[in-house]
Parts: sequence; C-alpha cells; structure tokens
Amino acid sequence: MTGMPAPRERIVAALRGAAKQGQPALVAFLTAGFPDREGFRATLAAVAGEADVIEIGVPFTDPMADGVTIQRASEQALRNGVTLPWILAELAGMAPLSTPVLLMSYLNPLLSYGLARLASDAAASGVCGFIVPDLPFDESEEFRALLAPRGLALVQMVTPVSSSERIAKLAGASQGFVYAVTMTGTTGKSIAAPEDIAEYLQRVRAAATVPVCAGFGIRSREQVDGLRGLVDGVIVGSALVEVLERGESPGAWLAALRPPRR
Repeated sequence: MTGMPAPRERIVAALRGAAKQGQPALVAFLTAGFPDREGFRATLAAVAGEADVIEIGVPFTDPMADGVTIQRASEQALRNGVTLPWILAELAGMAPLSTPVLLMSYLNPLLSYGLARLASDAAASGVCGFIVPDLPFDESEEFRALLAPRGLALVQMVTPVSSSERIAKLAGASQGFVYAVTMTGTTGKSIAAPEDIAEYLQRVRAAATVPVCAGFGIRSREQVDGLRGLVDGVIVGSALVEVLERGESPGAWLAALRPPRR
C-alpha cells in the first residue's frame, strides 16, 4: 500500500526504536514447529510480545552453522513434518504481527521451493526478509533481485575473521541489519568477552548503513549489558530454543534479558 514502509525498513525501524531505549534490541530465534507444530502460533505470539525482531528457523537436515541445540530442534521439527510451505501457510493464516519476522534458512529448501515463487509468497505471508548462512554475497544477486521489488531484506553475515575489505562490502550491502557473528564455529557456545570483540564490532558499525546485531552465544542479561553501545541489537537463539525445550515461558525469559520497558 502507498505510504507503508517497505518490509526491510520495518526491521530497521524496530531495531533502532528499541536501541533508543538505551539497551540493545532483542532479535529472537526459534525453530519453526519446535517443540511441536500445534503450539507454533502461540509460541510465536509469545516471543513477539517481548522481542523486537523474530527469526524463524526453517528446519534443515544439515544445519552446518548451528550447534547441537538448534540441530536437535531442527531434527525434531522435521520429524513433526515442518516444511517451508507449512511455515508460510501458518504465517499467512495468523493475524499480522507487529514484530517484523525474518526466515533463517539454508539455501536448499529455498531452491526447492523456487526463489521467484518464494519471494512472492513470503511477502504475502508477512515475512520481512531472509538470512541464508550458506548463500555467499557474491552468489546472491539473483535472490536479491527477486526480493527487491517486494522490499524484502537479505541480511548479510560477517565474522571476526572477515577482512576489513570484506566487512566493508558485506556491511555496506546488508539489508534490515548486519548479522555480526561474535565467534568462529557454530552457535550455542558462550560469547567472547565484549572487550575482545569491541574493535571488530566497531569496524562493522562504521561500515554499516543499517543496524548491527551481534549473534552466537548470547545467553544472559550480563552479556546483553556488556554489548550496550557496541551494537544496536543482540540475537538470542540456542538459549531460547533450550527454554522452549524445557517447556518454560519464552516471553518471561526474553523479558529478563533487559530492564523493564518504560
């Protein structure tokens, strides 16, 4: 509709708006259909009540960037019959969320769905963008071109071992936000001390035209506090999946990561 912000701009606005409160925004990851398909909509609504942006993980048989927690959740979701078409149908069947939603998926499920069809169906389902860990920026032109007319974001990931030249390229081209991985390896490990990654995060922010969010290994209020001023947002994934695995309240856990909202 005329006058409505593009979906990728909704992500930017949500992150910047939250960061203005003095604490990093919260980007929450959950695996679609985990721990069960029946509770997916309720879980998503609960997470949306506390998070500023949501990443929905598309389960995949070989999630190479994910640690054992998300691997376990992905395997369970696949056993539950969760597929990309099911996820899009669930989102389309829900009342629109005020919290921007991205899909985090490896490339194979997207290719199987068909990239052109996916761009159209994702926009119709209220998805604001994508994170594709195994799609190199240099090979992403086709997907970016299909997302662009619908205003959908393609988020780029940078790492502490990325060269300054590579960081400048990726951070400058990222849409929605820049995903600043805080360590090498897989998700779920504990984040490095903020002072050890401060220079890296400062380089990312200097190159970025959109908010920068730090991810991999963030589990506690202390870690979130330690990243204040270094990033616009933090991404919590494995720890939140473990909360769901234990049957605890995702909303209460997310709320405990930052001071009460004003």
